[in-house]
Amino acid sequence: MRRLIINADDFGLTVGVNRAIFEGHRKGVITSTTLMAIGRQFSSAVEQAKSVPQLSVGCHVVLLDGEPLSPSEQVRSLLATGSNGTAKLRQGFLELALDSYQHKICPDEVEAETGAQIRALQSAGIRVSHVDTHKHAHMLPSICQAVLRAARTCGVKAVRNPFVPLKPLAFAHLVKRPRLWTRYTEVKVLRRYEAAFREMVSSEGMITTDGSFGVLVTGELDEKLFEAIVGSIPEGTWEFVCHPGYNDAELDGVRTRLRVSREKELAVLTSQRSREVLAARGIELISYHQLTG
Repeated sequence: MRRLIINADDFGLTVGVNRAIFEGHRKGVITSTTLMAIGRQFSSAVEQAKSVPQLSVGCHVVLLDGEPLSPSEQVRSLLATGSNGTAKLRQGFLELALDSYQHKICPDEVEAETGAQIRALQSAGIRVSHVDTHKHAHMLPSICQAVLRAARTCGVKAVRNPFVPLKPLAFAHLVKRPRLWTRYTEVKVLRRYEAAFREMVSSEGMITTDGSFGVLVTGELDEKLFEAIVGSIPEGTWEFVCHPGYNDAELDGVRTRLRVSREKELAVLTSQRSREVLAARGIELISYHQLTG
């Protein structure tokens, strides 16, 4: 049996991203999404989500890029002082990873900020089905443990397994896309934390999938890559991570490397061909709500 959750990240980021995720669910293959509590279009995303109850909505916990929901004095270890003297969340995963390794980040503060973001969704009327993190920050064990504790405390049962099954993806497709090799190396190095992740999820009594596809090809997805990935999915329950959106003026004001690629992903996720490929492989589309029962 092959089951697949297709989850769109960054819900709440911009109006164009919200509209694309809504279209990807209504007209395409998106079954779940994760909402950013600090997103500039959080409120409009909440209203859209309430109109499509079949769409599972989780919390896209943001520990990088932007400002925390918690008062700055309560999450000082999560902040980096910018050039203008303002304290914001760190910008890059590498900086977060190095500081985490050097024990510069307080797990209790990660837990507090994660909890604040989850509760913001719940207070807005969202039944939070799962959690994941912006830029997959919970690949890092100390971050992961704190995120899981906060999620469990808030009554959330599921978490993204951010680790990528590397072998199934056709290497011929990677060879044609040199930019993916750097990401492949990064993902391969981070897999050392996969066993610890599974142990933590189990110890917190939470649910996850067998792994995630799409992480490796973020920003490069097209129909050929989608078909190659779907064709490589083994038995089990998996997640496909995607970032659809519209590359509009509002997105220009957001710090993200994903711009033109968002519309390309939306085209893939709403194409009839994608449905045919999934059906041909006998893959059942499910949501996080279905995963947790």
